[in-house]
Amino acid sequence: MNSKKQNIYFIGIGGIGMSALARYFVANGNQVAGYDKTPSDITRALEDLGVAIHFEDDENAIHDNFKQKENTLVVYTPAIPNSHSELNFFKSNNFEVKKRSEVLGEITKSTFCFAVAGTHGKTTTTSILGHILNECDVNMTAFLGGISENYNSNLIINGTEVTVVEADEFDRSFLTLSPDYACITSMDADHLDIYGDASELTKSFTDFSHKIKPNGKLFVKSGLPIQGISYGIEDNSDYTAHNIRIEDGSYVFDVKTPDVILKDFKFNLPGRHNLSNALIALAMSVEYGLPQSQLANALSSYKGVKRRFTYQIKTEDLVFIDDYAHHPEEINAVHQAVREMYPEDKVLAVFQPHLFSRTKDFVDEFAEALSQFDEVLLLDIYPARELPIEGVDSQWLFSKINNSNKKLTTKLDLVADIKKSEAKIILTIGAGDIGEEVKTIKKALQVES
Repeated sequence: MNSKKQNIYFIGIGGIGMSALARYFVANGNQVAGYDKTPSDITRALEDLGVAIHFEDDENAIHDNFKQKENTLVVYTPAIPNSHSELNFFKSNNFEVKKRSEVLGEITKSTFCFAVAGTHGKTTTTSILGHILNECDVNMTAFLGGISENYNSNLIINGTEVTVVEADEFDRSFLTLSPDYACITSMDADHLDIYGDASELTKSFTDFSHKIKPNGKLFVKSGLPIQGISYGIEDNSDYTAHNIRIEDGSYVFDVKTPDVILKDFKFNLPGRHNLSNALIALAMSVEYGLPQSQLANALSSYKGVKRRFTYQIKTEDLVFIDDYAHHPEEINAVHQAVREMYPEDKVLAVFQPHLFSRTKDFVDEFAEALSQFDEVLLLDIYPARELPIEGVDSQWLFSKINNSNKKLTTKLDLVADIKKSEAKIILTIGAGDIGEEVKTIKKALQVES
């Protein structure tokens, strides 16, 4: 990175992508501090590393060391409003102020960069690829958009020659990257509050595909309207997973490459969407030249990402799974996974919609996806960065769900409503603060069982 500044100050340090960068700079020997709106497990973990964090938007709370302009880089997330007083303090005093995506772009420029793009599957694919590279002893750093179960961190660091990053389409930030290898896992309409139209989203992915370095490689999920090395499940792609079977709750499958067939990979995450994520991580690893004999062992030891089909309780009588799904296609993928693993059992889905705009754009698709479960509990919409939109609320979505076993609920009533259910499989789904309720639900269900 061009900036040689010793002090790195983060505005929005508790975000999953921001905190991975903060960990990177701590590991690099920089002095790191920052602001976030509320304490969380992420901010507490950073504080354990010696990072000073405060939770009031107050320029007086910034330590004097970080007010030395010549020695401080300020990093912020696009989720921070323009009215933020600390951000305005740094900007008005002409500090070096950069978006997270710009900093990530600069870090990766001098490395061999793997970038994972797509409206779904980025975090899981990035963490699988990072884990495989690490297990194969590649000198690399992986920045993850979730907490890896293998490393209990959103940063895997084993050197600086290679980087693995999520290429985020939100606000087109992935256009700051210049990867050597990139993949596109999916291009479903999303973030229409930013793009306005699905065709603009498609255009941004096309623009991203042109960012690949000369002699680089682009990998594309079969069926997408961009050309590249194709991959798919049981089809005629360049890389294909086939001979798929389930053994002891895990996938076992073979991989057909353009040259050979690699046999008997074991993968412990359920769902065809996750199998697709594993396949593209393997394809990129094969093309990079990793020893094929090591790939199967590396994949079989992969444990997943927190809040991505994470088992909270797994007994003969009760299964409780938590997942980050917040788009209709992701909910469909969770449904496919749970039905494949538990075909005979009753499933209760607890869903917290994320963003008024996303609910408005996909209300019929959300209703159709949720209607597939045996029982549905629906929470209020989590607003995140948005103000309410008139007529867009959970009651509207609720009215469209074609399922007689449905109920609107609140966080206060949630545990009681879950306990009333006779379902053996309990799912909590959503990208908002429903994840904060998981510990409470788990504790209540464990007491009952």
